Amino acid sequence: MDGPGERSYISGMDSRYEAIVIGCGGLGSAALYWLSRELGPAVLGLEQFRLGHDRGASQDHSRIIRLAQHQSEYAALAPRAYEAWDALEEESGVQVLFKTGGLVIEAPEERDPEKVGTRNVEGYVSAFEEHGFDYELLDPDELMHRWPQFRLEGSERAIFQEDSGIVDAGKANAAHVALARSRGATVLDRTPVRAVRPRGEGVEVVTDGQTYLADRVVVTSDAWTNEVLRETGTRIPLTVTQEQVTYYATPNLKAFSPGRFPVFMWHGRDNFYGFPVYGEVATKLGQHMGGLAKPVTAETRTFEPDPVRIRRYREFLCRYIPGFLGPELYTKTCLYTIPPDQNFVIDTLPDHPQVSVAIGAGHAYKFAGLIGRILSELALDGKSALPIEAFRLDRPAVSDATFEKTFHA
Repeated sequence: MDGPGERSYISGMDSRYEAIVIGCGGLGSAALYWLSRELGPAVLGLEQFRLGHDRGASQDHSRIIRLAQHQSEYAALAPRAYEAWDALEEESGVQVLFKTGGLVIEAPEERDPEKVGTRNVEGYVSAFEEHGFDYELLDPDELMHRWPQFRLEGSERAIFQEDSGIVDAGKANAAHVALARSRGATVLDRTPVRAVRPRGEGVEVVTDGQTYLADRVVVTSDAWTNEVLRETGTRIPLTVTQEQVTYYATPNLKAFSPGRFPVFMWHGRDNFYGFPVYGEVATKLGQHMGGLAKPVTAETRTFEPDPVRIRRYREFLCRYIPGFLGPELYTKTCLYTIPPDQNFVIDTLPDHPQVSVAIGAGHAYKFAGLIGRILSELALDGKSALPIEAFRLDRPAVSDATFEKTFHA
């Protein structure tokens, strides 16, 4: 990479850029933003669909953000994720993070002990203690006293963490793109990338209308990653699932307002996650990895909700949070793109370090702003000071073809 004052970008020469980002969803828009802070107009973003489209993983109003992580490698990054969202809010003046507090509720009698792993109360407590995060342990009576919206049955265990809340994905993506453009970055939507070809120390990026040259390329194409990387010689073992969330037009708006009801995660027979009224005049419920039984591809996925999961959601809510329910406003689908160990990929290609790639594994949005910063560091410096060793491409889960998938569903 050229040093300061020696950038290879030439003003007005629109086929050559110092950095190109391919895929402008949650991770890509954040990478654009952080790269533009260093490179200004020497950055190009390419999105195959319209900006803000609903074909991938980054749409919708709300994502949960939390310090509550059951794995240390994620807990170590969680505070820095908040800092990245703070930086976006400070510069844009747009609030994208809303703290509601958050509950993790475990129903141990519903769970298969052999499949729990660290995804239980003890796992969260261990991570909290290791990293010095505040938390409260609650029994069912204490929880229902504070949030009478719940109807628990007596065996549940819970953790409350006050810093949890909502990140507005749609607003955050748009703010990242807008700020990148304000620094002169070019962002082109409806521009599919047909090939990424390493050439010496640089890269050719081929689209239908033009071939661009770049010193560095960042690939944040989620379910389309292997298609984009096809000519680099890298193929990542990925499972793509079609997930869904449902919005309910609850009549109990005040009881489920963000000031009165927290975001929550439920670990039982199924893993659910829910939101107070936000974005729509409705509550929202989803199931983590609910589509695992029928993997899809970016081409074979549909936009039709699974009626089995719609019934499952309603049965869960009737049993445990009846006031959350109301007429179904709508159900929408999205994609998870998951490596075999269900962990992120954030790395440069082993044979072509001028190409960086990130895979969110279906749970990255809370970290999206931070991952964008890390990707900019990989592109500009070839490394990041943040602890991302667990997300390397050469780990066994990605590099060993015999690795057995270890999904927690």
